[in-house]
Amino acid sequence: MGTLPERKDIPPWVKAPEDLKDPEVLQIQTQLLEAMFGPAGSRIPYIEQVSKVMLELKVLESSELTEIVVYGSYLYKLRAKWMLQSMAEWHRQRQERGMLKLEDAMKALELGPWMK
Repeated sequence: MGTLPERKDIPPWVKAPEDLKDPEVLQIQTQLLEAMFGPAGSRIPYIEQVSKVMLELKVLESSELTEIVVYGSYLYKLRAKWMLQSMAEWHRQRQERGMLKLEDAMKALELGPWMK
């Protein structure tokens, strides 16, 4: 991915053009975006500022995945990628535990198969 990002508002902590080369890329489930970044991505500016990186999100066509592209200096983008992967895994596990609790509650109520 040697292309420069389309974004025009490059944060001051990201040095162009050197920090815009060789970004780190990860893919997460699209359904986790709101839990990680808040409604309409409201937490993205804060995460960028604290992590000293720039993030771009790209929803992949015909997929339930979103690609997160992380720009910044080498150590900052690696640290941010690790943090985002950890956040995604935590939210995925939390969601899974919630579904298991829901299934257990439905079993406890002994709902018939037509109710599931």
